[in-house]
Amino acid sequence: MYVQIFNELGQQRVSPNSGKKYYTPVLRQSVKPAVGMVFDSIEHAFSFYEKYALCSGFSIRRTSLYNPKGVIKLKYFVCSRQDFKKGRSFDKLHDGKVKRRRKPSKRIGCNAYIKLRLNVDKKYKIYGFREEHNHSFVKKEDIQFLTSARKVNYVKESAIQALSTINLGPVRAFNILKSLYGGYEDLGATKNDFKNFKRDLNVFIGEYDAEMVIQRLERKKQYCPNFSFDYTIKEDRTLGGLFWADEVSKSNYLVFGDVVGFDATYRSNKYDMVFVPFTGIDNHNRNVTLGAALLGSESAESYSWLLRFYVKAFGCAPKVIVTDQDPAMKKAIQEVLPNSRYRLCMWHIWEKLSANLGPVVCNTTDFKKELAEIVWTYSITRVEFEERWHSIISHYGLSDHVWLSDIYNIRQDWIPAFYLEENLSGLMRTTSRSESENNFFNQFCNPKSTLVEFFSHFETAIEAQRYEHRKNDHESRYTEPDMWSKFVLEKQAAQIYSRTIFLDLQLEIDDAINSCASATRQKVGDFMKFEIEDLLQPCTSHFEVMFRNEDQTITCSCRRFEQFGLLCRHIFYVLRLCFVKEFPKKYIVRRWRREAITNTSIQSVSSDDVETNGDVIEAVLREIRFANDYSINRLVMDIDQLCLYRDYVKGYMAKADEVQVVAPPPSRRDRFAEMTGMKEPCTITVRNPIRTRTKGCGTQKRLKSAREIAISQAGKKTKECGFCKVAGHNLRTCKLYIASLKEKESPATSGVDNIQV
Repeated sequence: MYVQIFNELGQQRVSPNSGKKYYTPVLRQSVKPAVGMVFDSIEHAFSFYEKYALCSGFSIRRTSLYNPKGVIKLKYFVCSRQDFKKGRSFDKLHDGKVKRRRKPSKRIGCNAYIKLRLNVDKKYKIYGFREEHNHSFVKKEDIQFLTSARKVNYVKESAIQALSTINLGPVRAFNILKSLYGGYEDLGATKNDFKNFKRDLNVFIGEYDAEMVIQRLERKKQYCPNFSFDYTIKEDRTLGGLFWADEVSKSNYLVFGDVVGFDATYRSNKYDMVFVPFTGIDNHNRNVTLGAALLGSESAESYSWLLRFYVKAFGCAPKVIVTDQDPAMKKAIQEVLPNSRYRLCMWHIWEKLSANLGPVVCNTTDFKKELAEIVWTYSITRVEFEERWHSIISHYGLSDHVWLSDIYNIRQDWIPAFYLEENLSGLMRTTSRSESENNFFNQFCNPKSTLVEFFSHFETAIEAQRYEHRKNDHESRYTEPDMWSKFVLEKQAAQIYSRTIFLDLQLEIDDAINSCASATRQKVGDFMKFEIEDLLQPCTSHFEVMFRNEDQTITCSCRRFEQFGLLCRHIFYVLRLCFVKEFPKKYIVRRWRREAITNTSIQSVSSDDVETNGDVIEAVLREIRFANDYSINRLVMDIDQLCLYRDYVKGYMAKADEVQVVAPPPSRRDRFAEMTGMKEPCTITVRNPIRTRTKGCGTQKRLKSAREIAISQAGKKTKECGFCKVAGHNLRTCKLYIASLKEKESPATSGVDNIQV
């Protein structure tokens, strides 16, 4: 059998008295320390000795420090295997037992060291150097495992922080960098080193978390005068609530703030503060964030404070605000926004129909279908809704049903027939927009993140959302859709509206041409009245279109324009029938236009941009990355030129080593201060919030109704008892099985009793 023999490295010496082996590194004199060497600082000396140690194959650490009156006069650097293991560490388990850690020690009493002394020139001089070790050295391929060789340097720290903004933790960052560097041996750090860096960063933030966020937003306001934020604190000085909105959000609100969704989401930070984004709809029919907040509680007082500052920041209240059936939200909206129309989510109410009425009424009759025809439509008036509601309820004998009576009493808060006078109120009838927004932010948020991390995640999410908006703007401006007809208004609409909205209008124009017909036409005053038959809705009576040619005034009984701000197929049919050659300007709503937000709008400035504003290092690093990517992309197909570029870059590494000795990297604490924006310690004026129980606590998922639970369990196979074959219990709790065991034991027990007697 072949056995590989480990060859010990270094020049070996055997003691004639004890027989012990000692090893000395074999290196050129230029890289070896020597008595009399002088360094400008402790860090310079440590970097020099560390480089020598890694070349030799051992690791070092710092030890003894003589520091009278704040000035370091003596400092020792020793081999990491110096001294011996002291004591034994252990873990105490939950049951009180003690479990010893079987962890081997690297300490074997090595006496290699260098000793430094501060001289009169305020520099550090080596006055002691022991080169010999009592252990062999690590092979070149194993140097990567030494403690001194494992470092999370500036580049890796920046990568961890950058990946953290998109909710990728240190372990995923480690795996990504491993793939980029080509292997674990080239990474220069371990997975635990990455995790420890993230841990130390969170420790640095610690009790300054809320204070850092407040100062971060205050600095952002200095750079962006139109940036708004406010916060409230509780009696114990903990953060109670925080609201913020930048200049871009305010510009969007002026155009898209007519209908706003308002909902809360949970598990976005380690303090369980409730995240409350305000959601609107942009000119591409996509979600747009119109401000956001963090609240420490879900009380009516907290929501009232938030809404008051929201109106103050934006200058006006939204026309319609959509929420769920949260009583605290409703009370706050009615108190702070009396002129805004409060609207409940129709979907949440409709989903409760089957649970409250039962499957017999909803599934075996046409009750649900008939009710949907008057609930989900904008084509009936309030009077028609009242008549048909009472007719349906009376027909099915549900006049005394308590839940139906309750939702009927709040019909003005959720039935579309009661929102006909509110322009564009059809844009948002449910909280699905808010739930979609919450799901979008949850992709970037982490329930264990600090407030500092949360704001980095929020900025990343907002940047992604606004990037998509600019991308959609670009496609609207510089792409040409296919025309389906020769109708002149179709081509004009393509130049007026954003691409998404035009595609919707194009369907309406196509249906106007192919699916609509004029039933009657008559003069009514200054208007011409058309009765339009819609072949796509054969069960509906004719739609009435009133048109006045003098001023291009036109209306339709389907009220699509009033509810959505877009003309319907019936109006397009009449305009085509009357040979209208120009799109009516009064019916072009700005919020759907291609240029709803002009190119000159002020671009967003993230908190990270504010922190690094004027930072020369970050600017130079970005230029280096761009130049490196540019060069590689141009030379990747020419292997000779690519090798020349590689040799040029590697040739600068020797000079970089010399610079490293003269200019050591910043300390870990300085890097943390740079990342968080906390340049110096500060007094705490706002304490970290205390975790509170929210309405969504106690479960990792949303609460399910009885109907959802029943549906989810319908397909599951019910477990049966192994003894009696009855569901609902198992063998241990089966009464029949327990009784049978007692019967088997009773004869034996009686026999024992007789013997004892």
